[in-house]
Amino acid sequence: QLQASGGGTVQAGGSLRLSCLASGRTFGRYGWFRQDPGKEREFVAAITRSNGYTKYAESVKGRFTISRDNAKNTVYLQMNSLEPEDTAIYYCAADLTYALTSRLRDYDYWGQGTQVTVSS
Repeated sequence: QLQASGGGTVQAGGSLRLSCLASGRTFGRYGWFRQDPGKEREFVAAITRSNGYTKYAESVKGRFTISRDNAKNTVYLQMNSLEPEDTAIYYCAADLTYALTSRLRDYDYWGQGTQVTVSS
């Protein structure tokens, strides 16, 4: 029900845009999380479907932008000024409720993940 795409390999300072296509139901909120091998999955950004309110992790503020296109049932994560520390598998998540949240346990639906690698 969530299909993430857009990952790849980029040099430090470069940009990538991730997409997450949602299907099967109408979600209230979307989130992007990331996980490096051996580390816990961490919050990156979230957005509400109805009014577009957003929330970001401190580490990506000013560099990443989350947005949504309700007509296309798609959520995006525009990532600029990428750093090697941003290297991870990025996961799209969604939930039926509407409150903006950064907690993993508040998201019931998860996509398969897309790899982002930033070389120095």
